[in-house]
Amino acid sequence: MTDSWATYQAELGRDLHLDLTGPGSGSGLRTSLRDALREAARTGRLAPGTRLPSSRSLAADLGIARNTVADAYAELVAEGWLTARQGSGTRIAARAHLTPRKQPPPAPQPLARTAPAHNLMPGTPDLSTFPRADWLKASRKALTTAPNEAFGYGDPRGRIELRTVLAAYLARTRGVHADPERLVIRSGYVNALTFLADALRRRSPSTKAVATESYGLAFHRACFTAAGLRTPALGLDERGSKTEELSGLPGVGAALLTAAHQFPTGVALHPDRRAAAVDWARRTGGLILEDDYDGEFRYDRQPVGALQGLDPDRVVYLGTTSKALAPGLRLSWAVLPPDLLPLLSPYDNTSSALEQLTLAEFMASGAYDRHVRAKRLSYRRRRDDLVAALAAHAPHVRTTGIAAGLHAILELPPGTEREVVRAAHWQGLAVEGLATHRHPEAPGAGRDGLMVGYATPSDRGWPGALGALIRALGALA
Repeated sequence: MTDSWATYQAELGRDLHLDLTGPGSGSGLRTSLRDALREAARTGRLAPGTRLPSSRSLAADLGIARNTVADAYAELVAEGWLTARQGSGTRIAARAHLTPRKQPPPAPQPLARTAPAHNLMPGTPDLSTFPRADWLKASRKALTTAPNEAFGYGDPRGRIELRTVLAAYLARTRGVHADPERLVIRSGYVNALTFLADALRRRSPSTKAVATESYGLAFHRACFTAAGLRTPALGLDERGSKTEELSGLPGVGAALLTAAHQFPTGVALHPDRRAAAVDWARRTGGLILEDDYDGEFRYDRQPVGALQGLDPDRVVYLGTTSKALAPGLRLSWAVLPPDLLPLLSPYDNTSSALEQLTLAEFMASGAYDRHVRAKRLSYRRRRDDLVAALAAHAPHVRTTGIAAGLHAILELPPGTEREVVRAAHWQGLAVEGLATHRHPEAPGAGRDGLMVGYATPSDRGWPGALGALIRALGALA
């Protein structure tokens, strides 16, 4: 049939939802249609200027005669609710006075806070230098060459193209034993932790807790808490987390460690404590969850290899593009021991297949390496600027954790952290105190310090942010 509903749908139709069952429906379809359109325009559901379907298309959608639609349109044009112009179609008219449906009074809003003029918050790279041109080039090639099955639900581990190139990259740059079959792509780091929290409970019902570091991100601990797991704190000193304490923590089946560059203090886990962590996992059947959040950025020493290289069957390696590229990509990965792989669900959500294919092409082309090396040089220069400015204008402040990463710790005299953060606020500077990341159950006394994310500002904004920091530290003088 040439005039079938399917034929009309294949033409230039525009979808439009109308309720023809309201008042007036009993007095004829034209009246019902006219009233529904008038109500949609009067209440603002269809905004002024909205183009309506052609009479032929709407008649086919509603299963009514085309003349019925044309007559309803004509009446509403005459009333001023619609406009009809040659070449422009039929549209909702602009009306000076609408009668919107009654809305509840707006809830009281908190007072607006002025955005800081400068940002030295840790945890974010310089987003202004995202490699847009190279990413676009990789995206075009990935989309052009993607197999048809890439647009389906796919493997819950993620695209094999990315897992293959990523396994080679991690082996080359971080010393990770990363078989593509054991590598899983996730939609962000928290998504990976959420999966692991659930997997730990299913792997061993006797696991009641995951040991975490005395300083770390609260929302990482929250992933385990939400799964019903406790998060006892390990002690921390200049040699890193005290992994020898793991044996004395009841119910602990895993430990989350930032071994290469402790977050936020910046210390690398001492070799003896790396060995102690792996020995504990072998002896008890536990697991180490290694968060290698900024493993690419080392400045003054040889890179510290991944802890996973000591025992791939006892260490889960976790990484992300958040620091090297941008957190908005929502791409992370986990290299799993064999006994965790069966716990993956076929319905697990990974990130977009197209984003995965783009990253695979971006890495295979060498663009990822080039970008990381360029940013490593840029961030090292900023770190050197920071150290020099502090030496010149705030020599009483000691800087630590600067051998690697995207932030530094400014050690402050006891009891002064809040004062300095407050002074930074008055300088229009967003900055974070070390106490923000202290575990509520951390043993021993806390430290006063300032976390300075020197990667965050753009090149244009960096001098102003550095100047604001120096003025804020003047509160200690």
